[in-house]
Amino acid sequence: MPDISDLMKGVVLLGHGGPDMLAYRDNLPVPQPQTNDVLIKIHAAGVNNTDINTRLAWYSKSDAADEDASWAGAPLNFPLIQGIDACGEIVAVGKGVSADRIGDRVLVEPCLYEAGGKILDQPWFFGSECNGAFAEYTVVASRHAHTITSSLSSPELASFPCSYSTAENMLTRAQVTAGDIVLVTGASGGVGSAALQLAKARGAIVYAVTSADKQTAIKDLGVDLVLDRNTNLRETLGANAVDVVIDLVAGAGWPNLLDILRLHGRYAVAGAVAGPLVALDMRTLYLKDISFYGCTALDSGVFSHLVTLIETGTIKPLVAEIFPLQDINKAQQAFAAKNYIGKIVLQIST
Repeated sequence: MPDISDLMKGVVLLGHGGPDMLAYRDNLPVPQPQTNDVLIKIHAAGVNNTDINTRLAWYSKSDAADEDASWAGAPLNFPLIQGIDACGEIVAVGKGVSADRIGDRVLVEPCLYEAGGKILDQPWFFGSECNGAFAEYTVVASRHAHTITSSLSSPELASFPCSYSTAENMLTRAQVTAGDIVLVTGASGGVGSAALQLAKARGAIVYAVTSADKQTAIKDLGVDLVLDRNTNLRETLGANAVDVVIDLVAGAGWPNLLDILRLHGRYAVAGAVAGPLVALDMRTLYLKDISFYGCTALDSGVFSHLVTLIETGTIKPLVAEIFPLQDINKAQQAFAAKNYIGKIVLQIST
């Protein structure tokens, strides 16, 4: 094992609550790789909705947030190092992993099917059920550390894992193919802007829903039609206008998303930033033979395919701003303001 300090810098989440629950520390123990693990020096980490949602216990559906506030519907263990996006370098390996992996530049697959040398009954999510990327070092199973060859910077690469794999997973589940008309809500966010690029890469016709001030920038991503998020989609597009809806928003306008779907339309969802509770007319669902896809855990092959798309330059990073790790509260404030397109990234080390 290389000469690595016993202590590292990082940000820990002390419990559910406001930004004051995030503490920057310089005396955290460096994790040790166990069987099948690799130790990664983190260079950069992306900021995501899940970081804030987890801190606020948004995922909990019970009166007591300590019962089900993780992605997997279980309690969180505090203190927790969050951060689901990671780009870094393997600096040590555990038993069962070839030392040839040391020095590999890697992206961490956010959805973990192995941890602590064991195959998991239910997937974990990096930075939720286990410590993540908001620190100088992290440990994951070798299978989830994907080697990448790219001229992109670490902050650029760190913008990909969670958002782009989520978007690619949604498109995969919804079986998007060339010629499909795909509508993407929340198009300026990390997942939304990723879905635009990935759908175009599949040869789809892409409609983007975003705020008025971001429409020009979204159009520059090559989409076919940009719609204002305050527009009544049913009135603007008409009924039965699209094949697939990729939704990150939900909220009060949700019924229109089903109205605009064609017969045998596909609806995929991985977020609900406008509100998780919606009104569903079951007649629309069954009379139009609509298929619903709830998308969290990644399907096999999604992340490795994403790495290939990055390496070939098929998709491009959209980094809006970079903050040092100790300014994580400022980064999350900028994230929450939504005055950007793409991703906000934390620089961890060089």
